[in-house]
Amino acid sequence: MSEPLPPTRWALGGAKNVGYGERFAELIEQGEDVFGEARLADAMLARGSRVLDAGAGMGRVGAYLLDHGHRVVAAEPDPALVAQARRTWPGLEVLPLEILALSPDALATAGAPDAYDLVVCVGNVLTFLAEDTEVAVLERLGSLLAPGGRILAGFHLQRGPASARTYPPDEFVADATAAGLRVDHRFGGYDLRPVDDLYAVWVLSRA
Repeated sequence: MSEPLPPTRWALGGAKNVGYGERFAELIEQGEDVFGEARLADAMLARGSRVLDAGAGMGRVGAYLLDHGHRVVAAEPDPALVAQARRTWPGLEVLPLEILALSPDALATAGAPDAYDLVVCVGNVLTFLAEDTEVAVLERLGSLLAPGGRILAGFHLQRGPASARTYPPDEFVADATAAGLRVDHRFGGYDLRPVDDLYAVWVLSRA
């Protein structure tokens, strides 16, 4: 029997995280643009690509990519967000799993691909991981890449969510390297603006 996964910072945040799903639902209802990450992801892909949305939240990125012709699997462990994603976008395949639970066997059991052209891990997911699991998570994401596949990741460097950690760029690069990944690009946002000290967008591939 496998050991239970350690609790993530998101899970430990409890009430501090309340309102995330509702806020995005309101923004979408108001017609706000909440798909910047997804547009960049789509630009990186050929039509019909396989995409894993790791830490999908309420499903907005995965749903956009699904609507644009990709084969999308979303993974999200928070039961409330899984329910919201399935309710908001019934066509989106959402697996109620943490990233470290995304083994080939688990994906096969769910009828999902075991290799992806792009893994999307945005919205501060990497700053909400369980303590000391960063390298293991990046390793797992890298193991799910198809040949030539890439990872699109992004998180706040400052002014992030209250229950998230601060993840300095040099520490992230060291963790990615330890996980067998290479940093291909770094930007200051999903509009590909220059590097800054507030937010980091990364494109990674296998080293």
